[in-house]
Order: sequence, then structure tokens, then C-alpha cells
Amino acid sequence: MRCVVANWKMNLHFAEASNFCAAFAEDYTPVEDVRVAIAPPSILLWTIHSQLRERGVTTFAQNGHFDSKGAFTGEISMSQIRDAACSGVILGHSERRRMFDETDETLAKKVAAAQGCKLLPLLCIGETMVEREREQTFSVIQTQLSVLKGVSSGPIWVAYEPVWAIGTGRTADARQIHEAHHFIREELRVILGEAGSAVPILYGGSVNMGNFANILSVPEVAGALVGGASLDPTAFAQMVKVAQSA
Repeated sequence: MRCVVANWKMNLHFAEASNFCAAFAEDYTPVEDVRVAIAPPSILLWTIHSQLRERGVTTFAQNGHFDSKGAFTGEISMSQIRDAACSGVILGHSERRRMFDETDETLAKKVAAAQGCKLLPLLCIGETMVEREREQTFSVIQTQLSVLKGVSSGPIWVAYEPVWAIGTGRTADARQIHEAHHFIREELRVILGEAGSAVPILYGGSVNMGNFANILSVPEVAGALVGGASLDPTAFAQMVKVAQSA
């Protein structure tokens, strides 16, 4: 299975999102075994869902809280995300870890809460440049994946996003991507047993139309979590076609 997920972060307004959906739909034909999802800002979730659901495009939230309800101003629960017709939720993105002090302990609760609400968790992991230069890449990945210990064996996706490649225009080379994805696969088998062999592992970090085909050719890469390049409906549609033809 191939997976292409758009992470819009804090971008686009209602009219822009609606125009994106119209343009993307004109150039997109669903293909079996290639899943396409868009993770817009939460206020745009229904806009995306209502315009693209008949084309088989699903919506993901960009974050969620582990409690079902309560006095958590500004937060959204997993059950509310599910109620907004979402299929999944991005968890542990490096921007959440770095800017909002998200911890592995919190993420373990979020993964469990998402699965409990029948949401697909897309867990983001990856090292900083300092950690890579100190040869700590594998130990960082191992620690970040440990949040999956003790959770159910329900569906989950993982995205390897080296922090030093996110929004910088830099992309890990094929060897670096292969080494990281191979290590992640082995760790998933240790943590999840045989189910770990079936978890799609995506790559993220300055993915664009120019490098996506090469990235997708690397063993164990099931697709991509796309940031800035996903804001252009034509470019994103072309990337989906690359995944469909791979």
C-alpha cells in the first residue's frame, strides 16, 4: 500500500481550501492500494471532507488531546476529531515536540486515545542535525518508537521526518533514508510483533515533485508526508500520480 498525506500546517483559508479541492479533484483519479489524505487546520476539516469524500480522499487532524473531554481550552479530543469525519490524526510532529513541548509520555496517551476512537495514528519520528552528527539517530528513533509499547495492535502509520530536513529544502539521501527506514521496520517488529511488518513507513522532510520518485524507490518507503508542496493542488495531484504508478 502507498500513502500520500498532505500536512497543511497553519495555512489556507476557507476560499483557498475550497479552490484547492476543486482543482485537485479535476486532476485526481482514485487507485486501489494508494491512500490519499489531507491534514488541514481543524477549522477546514469539514470543507475538505465535504468536497473530496466522494473521491476517496480522507481527512486527518494535525493533533489531538488524549482526554475525551474537559477544561482544555484550545484543544480538540480524539472523539471530536472522529465526529468531524476524520480517518486519522498526525501525532508527534517535530514542530509539536519542539514548539509545544510534546513528550513521548504524552504521545503514548495520544496514540492509545486515537486508536480507542478508531482513528489512524500517524506517528512522526526523527532526529535533529545535532543528534545525527553525534551518531544518535537510531537511539532517538528507538526512544520515539517506544511510545507504541503497550498500545493495541490496531492500524498505525509511521513517518520518518529528520528534523533537519523539514522546511529547509534539504532531503536525506537514499542511503540515509534506507538505513533509517530499515531500522524503524526492525523496531516495529520488536514492538508490535508480526503486525510491525505491515505498518506503512512514510518519509517526510522537504518532499516535492522533483525528489518524490527517487524517495519512493527506496526500500521500505511506503509514501510521504508532504508539507509545503501539498499546498499546490496541481503539484500534489502529480505526486499522487507518482505514487500510483510506483
